[in-house]
Amino acid sequence: MEKLNIGIVLGSTRQGRLSPQVGNWVKEIADKRGDANYEIVDIADYKLPFLGEGTGKEPGLIAWSEKLSSLDGFVFIVQEYNHSITGALKNALDSARDEWNNKAAGIVSYGSTGGARAAEHLRGILGELLVATVRAHPTLSIFTDFTNSKVFNPADFHTDYTTTMLDETLSWSRALKTVRKS
Repeated sequence: MEKLNIGIVLGSTRQGRLSPQVGNWVKEIADKRGDANYEIVDIADYKLPFLGEGTGKEPGLIAWSEKLSSLDGFVFIVQEYNHSITGALKNALDSARDEWNNKAAGIVSYGSTGGARAAEHLRGILGELLVATVRAHPTLSIFTDFTNSKVFNPADFHTDYTTTMLDETLSWSRALKTVRKS
């Protein structure tokens, strides 16, 4: 069976962000499975202009479109800022359209309430982009899963729930790949 390509999307571009630590942790868990090709997709690398600004032909936009088109599914690393997702992530989502369609996504969130409010906002946005989100959703507390709110040190039980989220994401990604082919 052909391996799927799953992007682990880092949802923040802020200096000192924690998403690379969380994303790398998810990737380590995922890579041990050997069931798909997992890669970190850092929106900061694309230097996306704000939606509606520029010509639409900026190299970052073209590279972003190509990257999204190459992926069968996603795991979003989402941090909660002011009860929602970051502006950078919202802009990255809005900077493409068809490239998202009929794909699946898992969400790993963090914040004072485990990032749950941001994840719920993200689910609504992804639904509009025709991305199916899976039920399993690891929520990480900035108070208990990070030392001094800076160093990621997750509780052991998060690994099992992340595995479940990956199982669901792969299952839905595989199913939706058949939809994209038809």
